[in-house]
Amino acid sequence: MFGFHKILTVWYQQNKRDLPWRVNQDPYYVWVSEVILQQTRVDQGKEYFLRFIKRFPTINSLATAPENDILLIWQGLGYYSRARNMHYAARQIMNEFNGIFPDHYSDILKLKGVGEYTAAAIGSISFGLQHAVIDGNVYRVLSRIFGIATPIDTTIGKREFSDLAHELLDPNNPAIFNEAMMEFGALQCIPRNPDCNICPFRFRCVAFANNNISKLPVKSKKTSVRHRFFHFLYLKSGEQFFLEKREENDIWQNLYQLPLIESDKPLTIEELLSGQQFCSLMRGRTIEVEKVSAEIVHVLSHQKLHVRFIELKAEHLEAKVQWILVHPAEVPEYPVPKLIDNFLLEKMGTI
Repeated sequence: MFGFHKILTVWYQQNKRDLPWRVNQDPYYVWVSEVILQQTRVDQGKEYFLRFIKRFPTINSLATAPENDILLIWQGLGYYSRARNMHYAARQIMNEFNGIFPDHYSDILKLKGVGEYTAAAIGSISFGLQHAVIDGNVYRVLSRIFGIATPIDTTIGKREFSDLAHELLDPNNPAIFNEAMMEFGALQCIPRNPDCNICPFRFRCVAFANNNISKLPVKSKKTSVRHRFFHFLYLKSGEQFFLEKREENDIWQNLYQLPLIESDKPLTIEELLSGQQFCSLMRGRTIEVEKVSAEIVHVLSHQKLHVRFIELKAEHLEAKVQWILVHPAEVPEYPVPKLIDNFLLEKMGTI
């Protein structure tokens, strides 16, 4: 179609970034990089990739590692289910594929946490499979160049874009084509204020011709945001303080946090201290509130956390079953959410 893949490939060869996972086409490298880059900027993801590969250089080393070690390496990246899924998938590869990364698209899709986009990226880059990648970058590039206003979050839209991407795919070099598509969306056809004057498609781009770059791609639904109110208790016992492990199927699963009281609305300190959850934790003990932080708003995908840290001192405080006493020097041994890590780092700096 008007030599699309040739124009794209020339641009890619002139503009592609030097990234560590492009050193070879090892499917393990491609897999790790693609998972890390989900919801993560390349600059940040590059450092995590290098640390991850150094710590887990092979599928077997990842499969046999304790989950705690994997979560520690992942700490700060967020979306921790990605790390847990990779751990599970590495064990799948060892058990179901004799330790060899599967080279068929349908088999790659069987891996825990691997969807069509990641399977297409691994399959094309590592094994030359003719499957086009479809992600946010690709939606944006195709919708603008071809002037497609079909919403990308509908069944019809997803099928239309998928069909077009596969029609454009270079059958002789699907790896380069897919990498070029992703790179073009990341560097040239960016979401806001792209420099269309240096775009190789500017004379063929429907959106550019009609001056509606900012209106594409189209989404039909606005994502609803859930508001949650977290009150973290920094409970000191001598030089130590308490942590607890999040084991429910929720954000930060299997990470450690300060004891938490969650509410469905903002609470004053008086409401918090007189509430049933707090009273059951303290069991009538006299407590002293030393400090209350200002509210911190922590934005996650589809969630907005309203967080406060309450620093408390209580006499003869016994640990709940799920609590553990931790010395500040032991904190690096526990994977904690970045939000908690930042607070603890600040506290350690004052000790």
